Amino acid sequence: MISLILITCEKESKGEAYQQISSVSHADSEGYLGDASCISCHESAYKTWRGSHHDKAMQMVADSTVLGDFNDVNVSIDGVGYTFFKNGGDFMIQVKELDDSEAEYKVAYVFGITPLQQYIVDFPDGKKQVLRVTWDTLENKWFHQYAGDKITITDWLHWTRGAQNWNTMCAECHSTNLKKNYLVEKDSFHTTYSSINVSCESCHGPGKKHVQWADSGQKEGEMHLVLGGDQQSQLNMCAPCHARRMKLTQNLIPGNLFEDQYLVQNISSEYYHLDGQILEEDYVYGSFLQSKMHTQGIKCGDCHNVHSNKLKLEGNKLCLQCHVPEKYDSNEHHFHEMNSESAKCINCHMTGRYYMGNDFRRDHSFRVPRPDQSLSYGTPNACNECHQDQSEEWAANWVEKWYGKERTPHFSDYLLLSNQNEISYEDRLKLNEFINDLNYPYIARSTVIGNLTFSGEDQIKSLLKALSDSSAVVRYHALMQFRGMAPQDRMTVAQKHLKDKMKLVRIGAAQLLIGFNGEGWSETDKLNLFKANEEFEQMLFANADFSTGRLQLGDYFMQNNDIKTAIKHYDKALEMDSLLFPVYTNLATAYSIDQNTEKAFETLNTWMDYQPDAGRPYYLRALLNFELGNGEIAVEDLKMAIDLDPQDIRSMYNLATFYYQIKDFESALKEANHALGIDPANPDIKYLKALVLKELGRIDEANAILNELESSQ
Repeated sequence: MISLILITCEKESKGEAYQQISSVSHADSEGYLGDASCISCHESAYKTWRGSHHDKAMQMVADSTVLGDFNDVNVSIDGVGYTFFKNGGDFMIQVKELDDSEAEYKVAYVFGITPLQQYIVDFPDGKKQVLRVTWDTLENKWFHQYAGDKITITDWLHWTRGAQNWNTMCAECHSTNLKKNYLVEKDSFHTTYSSINVSCESCHGPGKKHVQWADSGQKEGEMHLVLGGDQQSQLNMCAPCHARRMKLTQNLIPGNLFEDQYLVQNISSEYYHLDGQILEEDYVYGSFLQSKMHTQGIKCGDCHNVHSNKLKLEGNKLCLQCHVPEKYDSNEHHFHEMNSESAKCINCHMTGRYYMGNDFRRDHSFRVPRPDQSLSYGTPNACNECHQDQSEEWAANWVEKWYGKERTPHFSDYLLLSNQNEISYEDRLKLNEFINDLNYPYIARSTVIGNLTFSGEDQIKSLLKALSDSSAVVRYHALMQFRGMAPQDRMTVAQKHLKDKMKLVRIGAAQLLIGFNGEGWSETDKLNLFKANEEFEQMLFANADFSTGRLQLGDYFMQNNDIKTAIKHYDKALEMDSLLFPVYTNLATAYSIDQNTEKAFETLNTWMDYQPDAGRPYYLRALLNFELGNGEIAVEDLKMAIDLDPQDIRSMYNLATFYYQIKDFESALKEANHALGIDPANPDIKYLKALVLKELGRIDEANAILNELESSQ
């Protein structure tokens, strides 16, 4: 097996102290010189940037930077007690948790300026934690993010745990030249940066070579500066920090291609409404990729001053830079009173939501309101967000009255369709065409690929075509659909994409080849596999400080038959987040393979304690009991699994199989019919039913099922 990279933390001395961020040298770190080196030539840009959200992204604690009230204030929020006070020059917070434990913390850093400011404290192992209690700079009061929730100290969302860890969740986008330096084996950090905030070099790259170029008096040639003049290069500057994404590499390199550093989050129903409107935080990029603005080459800087972070114009004037006023800023277009709130472009085309408690952010997919989709699918629309006393049907009727019955084709129609449980043959043909239609946004097409399953000639043909798409994101998600296919098919597809020009796609190809060493391949192909594996492993370890990252590492080692290492990472994932339930399935399986049935049972029982209404742990415990010959106990677990999840055909199938084996054929038939009532086309259950019918002497019925199965192959 290829040796794993980035396990260099073993070489660190156990006695080596964590290097405090404040002690890091800011001078010439990898060519980073600091803002002072920029001012003499770029004074105007510098003055515009001063005081911006980027400038104030993170600051050392001081009387001049702390906005919250620390004048011996006592507050109780969601059952947690706080006392804010000063001890000499130190800003202190005393916290009484839900379990009545108490501790005092010294604030080390402040985070942000408006509409909220957060506070960071130092923890052991180089970890820095962001307190849940937050200062509302608009209403001048303390409040809780996740207001109303009682978050226990063992919860991943608790401020002392992973969800509020600065090193993992915040640091890369709030400081310049951030090196997270996560030590995997120790679960500790040695994080450093060049500038505490988002400085000139965060976006434009290290300035040393640029300053040397400027000092040389040259007027032409390489300026050694990331400029962001066109849309793609500007997005490469902005998107890394304004996107929900997964890291592919350890450290952000300003200006590098996004898909060589990150995988953007698809339009998943976990983060977006089914039509692509914002639901959870998406940090703008995932929405913007859906928009016609993106298709037309609009840049962030066309609307936002990139140095002050403010809008370049107010109200409809911003939109009327491009959109003809007589056509769009008119009653004939929006049918509302001129110059009213309802006549503002953004209130129809950029609806918004509050995040982090009081931070209102707008949807950058710039979409036309579709109350007709709200009627059919329950998605939100701008009309009813204002007219809350009216029905969605009322809104849909007005849209039809104003604009006619026909709606312009939109990718949301396909997103909604692909999320349905049952898709007709005709609709599936439309979806097959959609994923390869370059007139639609690639993030929407890649999402639809991920929403579907692929079998049959027409579906596989459309998937193979997607492997040659111009978008690396589409190619990657098309590759992921081959994970469940035959090994030879996976190898054939992956072999070609190991040399893709984009790192994201090469990593996808490596994921299809886990456990394969290139036997029978040419030396060139073996080298491509080796390099892609290195990039894949780098991605895994770049995310190892997340509980989900540890889950992925565990899966990786499981697939490489390194069971004990897989168990180590699964255990760490649960230590980070005991409510990450997919880990329990894999950990129990790993213990079973390792012949440690006691730990396997313990894992499943713990899962049941945390999630008593889940059927799957009972199903898995039943399989363990079957392996140990405890058939009666296993049957009770299967019955419990079915009671908890009436759609659980796996448990029904296993129960029917057990009854078949002990020759209780009537019970076996009952369970098989139960399962087929939920999944009538399931070939395994049909075959089992045929076997049961034969045993019951119902030969004609059994043969009819077998003939049907044979003809469908």
